[in-house]
Amino acid sequence: MSKTAAAVIAFVGLFLCSIPMAAQFNGLLPSGNVYGGVSYGQLTDVINKQSYRGWNASFEDLPFTRFPRLGLVVDGSGFYRSNGLRQYNIVGGPRLSANIGKIRPFVHAMAGIRHVRSTDTFVYNPLVIDVGGGLDYKVFFKNFSWRVQGDYMHTHYASNTQNDYRASTGLVWRF
Repeated sequence: MSKTAAAVIAFVGLFLCSIPMAAQFNGLLPSGNVYGGVSYGQLTDVINKQSYRGWNASFEDLPFTRFPRLGLVVDGSGFYRSNGLRQYNIVGGPRLSANIGKIRPFVHAMAGIRHVRSTDTFVYNPLVIDVGGGLDYKVFFKNFSWRVQGDYMHTHYASNTQNDYRASTGLVWRF
């Protein structure tokens, strides 16, 4: 067999094998979204309710092909005050969503850890329960949306219950 014939057979063989791989490759890529934005929180510092400003970011993966509206979310946020108080939250859990035209409403229930630190070395790390929802609106850029989100966050520390609220808005990249 000549080198040209061997090269043609190898090329055709690789081409024919790549067609089924291309069909399977779509399922190998993750589908989900990444969000980043600004956040406003009405948060309780053990006893005192205070207003905070900060950031919020999340990553959502939609791993269940049989349940395309169910996703898994990891959400992080940071809040700051001028007196040196900083608060960080990292939570994760399921999110249920629906696509209705240009909007995508969603609800989620997550749990995780809150880290609060002040300048006088006061630190505590209670468990946080986060329940909330929001709305993604598809903007004119491909694969981008604008998100408005609200959350209720519940913690318990030092024999006190903290009922906190968070509102966030920002840009979502869908992939």
